[in-house]
Amino acid sequence: QVQLVESGGGLVQAGGSLRLSCAASGDTFSMYGMGWFRQAPGKERELVAAIRRSGDSIYIADSVKGRDTISRDNAKKMVYLQMNSLKPEDTAVYYCAAVRGTGLYTQPYEYHYWGQGTQVTVPS
Repeated sequence: QVQLVESGGGLVQAGGSLRLSCAASGDTFSMYGMGWFRQAPGKERELVAAIRRSGDSIYIADSVKGRDTISRDNAKKMVYLQMNSLKPEDTAVYYCAAVRGTGLYTQPYEYHYWGQGTQVTVPS
């Protein structure tokens, strides 16, 4: 099992940047594919970005492509989501998630472990 704790959320003006961090503990972090999801009020949880366990392949959702990127540091057991040029529609609770495997996972049901979430608010 792996435990995940997100940090770095907050209130940021439109056009600003935030870096979300996710600290993992427990099982061998390098065995897990990782993802960042978000959920806005009244909406389904959606994938923002995903990264393979080796870090050599990533997926970025169209809604944030060109603005966000995902990275990981297996030695530190950390995964990051760098968000730039933030928009009001980026407002949501952001979740870090993990799945043990070699692939690049893009669906919420594929992930076995979830953090508690961190709120990102971009006022309009």
